[in-house]
Parts: sequence; C-alpha cells; structure tokens
Amino acid sequence: MSICPKNKHSKARRDSKRATVFKMSAPALVKCSKCGALMRPHTVCKACGSYNKREIIPVED
Repeated sequence: MSICPKNKHSKARRDSKRATVFKMSAPALVKCSKCGALMRPHTVCKACGSYNKREIIPVED
C-alpha cells in the first residue's frame, strides 16, 4: 500500500516537473586534437580514428 499525499498537486505543477525531466539537450561536442573534426568527448574520432592523439582504429580512405 502506498502513502496518500497530504495535499493535492495541481496539474500545472505536475506537468512542469515532468517537463524538466524529459527535456532534450544537444550533445556535447569537442574538437578532435588530431584532425579538428567535431566529436563527442572521451570517444574515438570517427574521422581519423584517433583517441588522445594516438591512432586507435586504422581509417581507410
């Protein structure tokens, strides 16, 4: 059995809480230190295949 709330929350208050939880945000992007392409932080660059200035994945042209 769940606990009954002491006071009722209005629909506007309920929906405003939900709006902040499900808010979409743009992904963080940084420049690759080797080629300068935009990539997500702490991942291997898809353009040159490097991570932390070291080649991890060989990229074919």
